Amino acid sequence: MKIGLSVAAILLITSCTTTDPYTGEEKKNNAAKGAGIGAIAGAIIGAATSSKGDREKGILTGILGGAALGGGAGYYMDKQEAKLRQTLAGSGVQVKRDGDNLILIMPGNITFQSGKYDINPSFFSVLDSVKQVLAEFDKTIIKIAGHTDSQGSSEYNQVLSEKRADSVRSYFIQRGVVSGRVQSIGYGKRFPIDTNATAAGRENNRRVELTLEPIT
Repeated sequence: MKIGLSVAAILLITSCTTTDPYTGEEKKNNAAKGAGIGAIAGAIIGAATSSKGDREKGILTGILGGAALGGGAGYYMDKQEAKLRQTLAGSGVQVKRDGDNLILIMPGNITFQSGKYDINPSFFSVLDSVKQVLAEFDKTIIKIAGHTDSQGSSEYNQVLSEKRADSVRSYFIQRGVVSGRVQSIGYGKRFPIDTNATAAGRENNRRVELTLEPIT
C-alpha cells in the first residue's frame, strides 16, 4: 500500500497539463516536467538515506521535496513565458522555449537599418515592453546574441553582430536593468537559422536573440 502511494504521488505530480493558448493543444507544462524529475530523484535519495523501517516515509518526503525544487524554475519560467507572449503578440518578436530557457528572436529588419547597429526608434516600445517583463521577473540572466547573414566578409559581420548585441544590452541597462544580469556576444554569420541563398532566408538570419535563463 505504501509503495503504491509513493508511485501514485509521482504519477500525480508528472501528469499536470496545460492548454496552449496559441494552438489549443493540451501539453505537459515545464513546471510539471521539472517536478517529476525532482520527485523521482527525491524518491531515490529518500530510499537510500532512510532506515528500513522508515523507508516509505523517506521516499514520500523525498518525492515532495524533490518536486518542489524541480518544479520551481519551470513554474517561474512558465509564468514569464506567458507574460512575454501576451506582451509581444503582434510585435514581430518570436518567443521560443528550450527547457527552462526562453529565447526571444528579434529580426534585424525591424530592429536595425541595413548595415547599422543603432536600434530603430520604432522598436523602442517593443524593447521597453521586454524591459518591463524583465523587471517583473528579475530572477533571470539575459544573454544577448547578435547574428548576421553571409553577405560580406566574416570580419565585417562579426563586428556588426557584436555592436548590435551590445546596442540592445546598453538599451536595457540605460532603462534600469541591472548590468550584471545582461551579457552580450556576437556570432557573425556562423549560426544561420535559414538558407543564405534567398533574400527571405538572409533576412531571417539577420537577427538578435535574447536567451533568458533562470538564476539557480
